Amino acid sequence: MEQSDLLSAGQPRRALTPAEVRARFAGHAAGLRVSEGARGDHLLAGDPLPGRRVPAAVLVGMLDRPDGLTVLLTQRTAHLNDHAGQISLPGGRIDPTDPDPVFAALREAREEVGLPPDHVEVIGRLDTYITGTGFEITPVVGLVRAPFVLQLDSFEVAEAFEVPLAFIIDPANHERHMRELRGRMRSFMVLPYGERYIWGATAAMLVNLAEVLAA
Repeated sequence: MEQSDLLSAGQPRRALTPAEVRARFAGHAAGLRVSEGARGDHLLAGDPLPGRRVPAAVLVGMLDRPDGLTVLLTQRTAHLNDHAGQISLPGGRIDPTDPDPVFAALREAREEVGLPPDHVEVIGRLDTYITGTGFEITPVVGLVRAPFVLQLDSFEVAEAFEVPLAFIIDPANHERHMRELRGRMRSFMVLPYGERYIWGATAAMLVNLAEVLAA
């Protein structure tokens, strides 16, 4: 995959090296959180958790570029039933035949963007996220070896692009927005990146990534 195949914008600050990222995830224990969003996937403090949860996994894949590490993201197609048109990490539901979330995240990344599993060095996990729509998402963190041929699943993925890790770990780029839904104010994280609007569970996972790497 060539850098020209992916979209990026902005001037990244000094990024962490792969060795620094590995060191911060060594011994890190992932927790459990509820997802933040402005639509039906949002849970407020005190809200009951969904009784039936759909297990899912996503890949937080970091590529080593000349200017520093970047995180691979996708724009979902507009016709999907779940989170249509939103910016997401490569991933999806865990199939009954998947032995674990790591396998599922790597399988989904291969299916959605053509990332070969043997190009990913898995180094840890972020907190598991439960959404109001009933998904229980395990974010798997990995260092990605480039190049590879970008092959998008045109049914699920409209675009793939990279965001500098230095942008993600900078707290100045973490915004908390408010929106009223069904008579209650809802608070959710947003990472505005150029013309792109990264929000909800994806933004929360990237903020969690920043928290781990700041340790």
